[in-house]
This record gives sequence, structure tokens and C-alpha cells, in this order.
Amino acid sequence: MNRYRMILLSILFCWIASAVPASAADVAIVVHSGVPIDDLTFTDLRKIVLGDRQFWSSDLRVTLLMGTPGAREREVILRNILQMTEAQFRQYWIGKVFRAESAVGPKTVYSTEMAVSLINNIPGSMTFLDADQVPKGFKVVRLGGLLPGEKGYALNLAR
Repeated sequence: MNRYRMILLSILFCWIASAVPASAADVAIVVHSGVPIDDLTFTDLRKIVLGDRQFWSSDLRVTLLMGTPGAREREVILRNILQMTEAQFRQYWIGKVFRAESAVGPKTVYSTEMAVSLINNIPGSMTFLDADQVPKGFKVVRLGGLLPGEKGYALNLAR
């Protein structure tokens, strides 16, 4: 009897998980309030994550904050924006720093709380957060004119 109960619970869990709206899986691009950007193109976001664009404006450096390897938000960026695996991304940044094309790679954040704190305190900073966990009052940047939850938004697991 327990075996059938477990199978039923598994089926129920899968059904509930599949019923979660796509917006729940969206990843928001969150920036420091002083960043003079409200919308990024897909290409611009890719350049920022790859370190090819290092300044928002002539005097404001981009500080990229990314979750740890295995974090859902990081996986969405690697898959949807870069089409890279974690190993490829790591190797890319090792090469970029080795060739002196960048002084440092993205800074690692270990929790949403850490990302939120750093966004508040580092001018020019940018991170990726689960759209449902972005605190009120934080600046969320549009991607191709779309915000998380809007149809066609590119940063989600379903894509």
C-alpha cells in the first residue's frame, strides 16, 4: 500500500510542478539604482556576461555578480544567453583573465541576500535573481523590452 501511495504522491507532485506558471521560473536582471540603463538587448547582455562590455557609461564600471555554479539563475544565463556549459564558462574566464582582457571575472554571490546587499552597495553592479525574490524598490532591467512574467521573456527555464 505504501508503494502505491508514493507513486500517487509522485504523480501529484509532478502535476503540481507542471502547473506553475512560466513567470515563476523567470530570472530577473537586477542592477544598482544608479545604473543608467532600463533596457538591454540580448546582444548587450551577452557582452556584459562575457566581459566584452565593461562600462555602463564612461565613468561607471560594470560589476557582474553571479550565483555559484549549480545555481538555477546561473544555469539559465549559461544556457539561454551564452549556450555554454559551466566548464566552458569557467575556461572562457580563465583565458580572458590570462590574456589580460579583464582584471577579474564575475564575482560570486552565495545567496539572494548576499546579492541584494551587494547590489545596494556597489555602484554599477548587476546580478540575476529569481523574479519572485526581487525585493520591492529594486531596479529590474528589461531584456529586449520585456520584463519577467511577460510573454516571450528570454530568461526562464522553459525556454
